[in-house]
Amino acid sequence: MTSSLFTLGTRGSPLALVQANEARRRLAEARGWEIEKIALKVIRTSGDAIQDRPLAEAGGKGLFTKEIDAALLAGAIDAAVHSAKDLPTLMPEGVVIVGYLPREDVRDALISALADRVEDLPREATFGAASLRRQAQALRLRPDLRPVLLRGNVETRLRKAESGEVGATLLALAGLKRLGLGDRARAVLDLDTFLPAPGQGAIAITARERDARALEALAAISDSETAAALTAERAFLGELEGSCRTPISGLARLEGGRLRLRGEVLRTDGSERFAIALEGAPADAERLGRDAGRDLKGRLPEGVLVKGG
Repeated sequence: MTSSLFTLGTRGSPLALVQANEARRRLAEARGWEIEKIALKVIRTSGDAIQDRPLAEAGGKGLFTKEIDAALLAGAIDAAVHSAKDLPTLMPEGVVIVGYLPREDVRDALISALADRVEDLPREATFGAASLRRQAQALRLRPDLRPVLLRGNVETRLRKAESGEVGATLLALAGLKRLGLGDRARAVLDLDTFLPAPGQGAIAITARERDARALEALAAISDSETAAALTAERAFLGELEGSCRTPISGLARLEGGRLRLRGEVLRTDGSERFAIALEGAPADAERLGRDAGRDLKGRLPEGVLVKGG
């Protein structure tokens, strides 16, 4: 749009559009721009198009970002809005994470017509998931559950679990809340048992590395507490060379002026869990994440970490 001051790129799912509109509103308020002057450009990604197999088999997390990155580098958009947990561990050359909006609830929610707890699901119930982390955590509690692939947007997965097409699934509570669907959670799961994926609940903003105008504009809407937490979580994931083929959890929180990071790696069948907890100064977030990743990686048996994807 020639009349636009700024263009944000986004995926086209209902949740992605809610997140992009939140970024748009915050940017307009911070810069004193008319919101109509900030355009949204919907970009269909490979991850949206591929629904018949797990992401790891199709190419991993970058499937939700590479077309948007290409539009950014080509100058078709000024910045992009992403679910932080969709971002690959290594960003493409020329693209940087400018910051994050304030984080929502990080917990997972149980969606099921059959039970209020994973422990109470019928024996050998089907468990729908595209996330190996959620699958492994559920199997750790209930090894008898039968995992099945469940892809699609939030509304699709809700419908399939609530109708009984699958016995249960887990969804990010943050996404449900942003869509006004928080009341559809059958239960909110405890962080000690279901530690979330690194980045869960956070909205990330990316831009071109050398675009001074965009970097300056977007810096005004970045939340420093979320940025510190995500810096630690992404460094933790990076040190483990985290992929869609290994169940990895990680959560950092600012408590009493200290940044506390917890991380886990699980076997895909949930039979073993390997955990780490460290804390440090928020300014040392990246080092904290790397230290935690190195420590945990050094204790993992052969074959637990699966590279690629």
